[in-house]
Amino acid sequence: MSADCEVAGARTTPNPMSWFERYLTLWVFVCIAVGIWLGHLFPHLFQSIGRLEFARVNLPVAVLIWLMVIPMLLKVDFGALHHLREHWRGIGVTLFINWLVKPFSMALLGWLFIRQVFAAWLPADQIDAYIAGLILLAAAPCTAMVFVWSHLTRGHANFTLTQVALNDAIMIFAFAPIVGLLLGISAITVPWNTLLLSVALYILLPLIVSQLWRHYLLRIGDEAMLQRVLHRLQPISLFALLTTLVLLFGFQGEQILRAPLIIALLAMPILIQVYFNSGLAYLLNRRFKVAHCIAGPSALIGASNFFELAVAAAIGLFGFESGAALATVVGVLIEVPVMLSVVKIVNRTRAWYERPGGIPSYAECCPNQ
Repeated sequence: MSADCEVAGARTTPNPMSWFERYLTLWVFVCIAVGIWLGHLFPHLFQSIGRLEFARVNLPVAVLIWLMVIPMLLKVDFGALHHLREHWRGIGVTLFINWLVKPFSMALLGWLFIRQVFAAWLPADQIDAYIAGLILLAAAPCTAMVFVWSHLTRGHANFTLTQVALNDAIMIFAFAPIVGLLLGISAITVPWNTLLLSVALYILLPLIVSQLWRHYLLRIGDEAMLQRVLHRLQPISLFALLTTLVLLFGFQGEQILRAPLIIALLAMPILIQVYFNSGLAYLLNRRFKVAHCIAGPSALIGASNFFELAVAAAIGLFGFESGAALATVVGVLIEVPVMLSVVKIVNRTRAWYERPGGIPSYAECCPNQ
């Protein structure tokens, strides 16, 4: 059992999910419907919002992601990061899933479903592009949204930050070779400006702001003041998540209504891939007796995707109207509802997960969330 987990267990018990969090899946589907409806009624408005971007990163969405992730990053205690070497099994499992399983399993699922099972219902000239889009989606681990998923499972905030930082560093060197290998392209153009700007916007700057704020709160008050601020920020974070959904689905409302069958078919391998990778990560962590507050974020990081980079790479390689771009957009459309279902599974199976001997309990391991 890690030292920071022992301290956390003695200090606090996990806070129960609020009524709003408990029914978050319902609010997500409401926002999906509202976004599609508004996108259909006011396409020019959403096109104008969509053009507010730099290096293919939408700035309004970036602001909303700030509001989502800063409360999560505010929990990170850099003084406890040296204890993360004790969670090397969880880090190893996540890296294994993200880089040695997920891209290759998606390539297999894309070939099976898009080229074989669903080929008769898809445009023949776009099949290769659809598979390419799915591979681009799977080759980029999620950067920002995983902080939300980790929070909803009451996961280890320092572990989540460290794991995302490792993935970002690896992505700079591994994204292009893996995609090039799986697509059979000898020289793939990676949108480096999008990658680096996304990391700066979604990780570095919010991290700096949150740590300065955390230091200020602890200097003028104490841990109780920090917890009060976090409690007040939590509704703002969830509101930003739901507003982001309205925007994303508003951007794609016309496309969803125009090709619902194709979108449903493309969603199938993505759904299978998410549940397969999250389940495999969760079970491997249990097999290695990793604490639940590590296993939850590990499973979620292993399953989610960095859709901003995937969409940008698909547009840059194949064009805005290509099947590859559409496939990555489908990943955006189903990301939140599917990941919320994984969150629910992780939370509901905690007692089962901790049942074998040798696995630290939630109260012993989860830091003060």
